[in-house]
Amino acid sequence: MKVGFLGLGKLGLPCALALDDAGHEVYGYDISQETMQNISNKVLPYREEGSQELLDKNSMFLCYDSQDLVANCDIIFVPIQTPHDPRFEGTTRLTDERADFDYSWLKAGITDLNAQMESLDRFPIVVIISTVLPGTIEKEILGVLNPKFRLCYNPYFIAMGTTLHDFRNPEMILFGTEDEEAAEVLQELYSTVHDAPFFRTTIKNAELIKVAYNTYIGMKIVYANTMMEVCEKTGVDVDSVIDCLSLATDRLISPKYLRGGMGDGGGCHPRDNIAMSWLAKEVDLSFDFFETLMEGREMQTEWLAELLMKTSEESGLPPFMLGEAFKEQTNLTVGSPAILMKNIIEERWGVDVPLHDPHTQQTHPHEVECPAEPHVFFISTKHGEFTEYKYPDGSIILDPWRYMPDMEGVTVHRIGEMV
Repeated sequence: MKVGFLGLGKLGLPCALALDDAGHEVYGYDISQETMQNISNKVLPYREEGSQELLDKNSMFLCYDSQDLVANCDIIFVPIQTPHDPRFEGTTRLTDERADFDYSWLKAGITDLNAQMESLDRFPIVVIISTVLPGTIEKEILGVLNPKFRLCYNPYFIAMGTTLHDFRNPEMILFGTEDEEAAEVLQELYSTVHDAPFFRTTIKNAELIKVAYNTYIGMKIVYANTMMEVCEKTGVDVDSVIDCLSLATDRLISPKYLRGGMGDGGGCHPRDNIAMSWLAKEVDLSFDFFETLMEGREMQTEWLAELLMKTSEESGLPPFMLGEAFKEQTNLTVGSPAILMKNIIEERWGVDVPLHDPHTQQTHPHEVECPAEPHVFFISTKHGEFTEYKYPDGSIILDPWRYMPDMEGVTVHRIGEMV
């Protein structure tokens, strides 16, 4: 295929070289004359495993304006940087200020491509690789483009220094687009480099997935470093702890508990975090990760409570909670986030929200039967029975688990699901 790269920096160049090495006809352009000169002279000014060897033997065509890319390529990748202010790069202490990325370079590059395409009346597939926050492409870029412009989002999960290796050996390919033909073309292109699974979704979903991936890694590192400090201060071996946790590939190193819903509960999780928070203070831990977890659990539960009470107020329907147990298909209520939510509502709004749970009725006689009049029903425990209930017409169901089916005469809001 004829493939172009608008941007030949630390991300773009290794990927361009990989596709060139795979036998594709690759064109490259960078706004920096120094970068172009280095590539022409086969000079790699940074350390990137395997790239110098490919640069030495590459057969890429260097373009000296973006019009050449548009004229010659069927696909144009755009790995243009979206830098952050140096204050937000993690090399200085955090301030109270926060900021989005700087999209000016990316917008300028895409706008230039759009102008060249309009002048040539040729519209190849354009694939943005740059990291952006969710909604950025729709808000910052789509509005200025020709309707014929075929824009896709395909961020990479790579680490600088091993970009070439990571590009050739990805865990998956994330591709955001509504253009089915473009998705098929890109899938065919990548199949010449690797056989990684191809995950296609919307552009906005893909934008969030990229930053969610990066921040998830940060969370893992903070947790591991917390364990290291606990071990140092309690005489425990951190590598033994982490090595054992790494064997738990069903619950810990797996998709489990990553779906979103209510907070964790039961007889272990909340109490263990609270106990570890006590230990953190006893040994003077530099960062109480466990208190932060419990605060997050409480604040997220209160957000769901706010959603229930706001929906009740706006609809004029009284609130009703379905589920008291800490998890589905059990009658155990210890540590239940449903009870926490009910208590938060009573404390903050002064409302004693009625609650029904078919599994805990016998042990908790204060519960009531499911009402015959329309309510705002909040599914606080993921019991299978709730999918089979006959809800009164005009009711609203708030489902944080996103498992409730559509029902005639009832509005089902699956929380977190794209509308």
